Amino acid sequence: MSHSHSSRVQKHIGDPISEKPAVDQEFLEEIFNDIQSDFRFDHELNGCLNCGICTATCPAAHYYDFSPREMVQLLWTENLEGIYDAMQEKIWACAQCYTCAARCPFKNSPGGLIMLMRETAIKHGMESAKSVLRPFSRVMLKLISTGNQLAPDMITPDHFPDWGPNISKVDAPLKLLRKAIPMATLNTTATAWEVNLKTSIELYTIWEETGVLDQLETIDENLFDVIVDIMDEKREDLEDWEDEQEDENDE
Repeated sequence: MSHSHSSRVQKHIGDPISEKPAVDQEFLEEIFNDIQSDFRFDHELNGCLNCGICTATCPAAHYYDFSPREMVQLLWTENLEGIYDAMQEKIWACAQCYTCAARCPFKNSPGGLIMLMRETAIKHGMESAKSVLRPFSRVMLKLISTGNQLAPDMITPDHFPDWGPNISKVDAPLKLLRKAIPMATLNTTATAWEVNLKTSIELYTIWEETGVLDQLETIDENLFDVIVDIMDEKREDLEDWEDEQEDENDE
């Protein structure tokens, strides 16, 4: 009597009644391998009792459809489809407070694992990463161009919907209030202080060497081009200033 042999490995993943195309198995494996191959993975995942302490103490779990335990279980069981699905929305609910890491009896760090998943989502240019990070493009541009991370006029309900419904109630005359502060450097919402040219270039160099710019190019190519142009000009300005200093010293 012959028996047919079946495999649980799915060649294509997806909802059979969904109109969305199935996700290729090789791509799902590539996603998981990118997460697992990071040297931090083995430090962040040591096993799972499925006790739920991480979710019970997670602030984000109280407000969003999010569970640190689910994230750990998906990675521990190598549930490729579940990992991919979680990277479309759920991983962005984590506040990175690491309460889960402090409470886990297995010394896991769900927050650290979610960070790896986020980095992988950025690397592969997933739409979820682009959508979540889009409001922060102004922050990056302002940081590299003026040295400031944020100006009061940038804090609006439209730009930060994830801050919750109460932020929509904030409607203060920010520019007027800033002028009331008796400090000349804080009288504008455009720039709060001026950052040294060399410091700005050093920050940009760190972004270059650590791969931040490569990730930015994947997420927002237009912003990447703008920042590169700004820093090319700043580097030229620094070279001109250094040449002037050398000429003065020679005299």
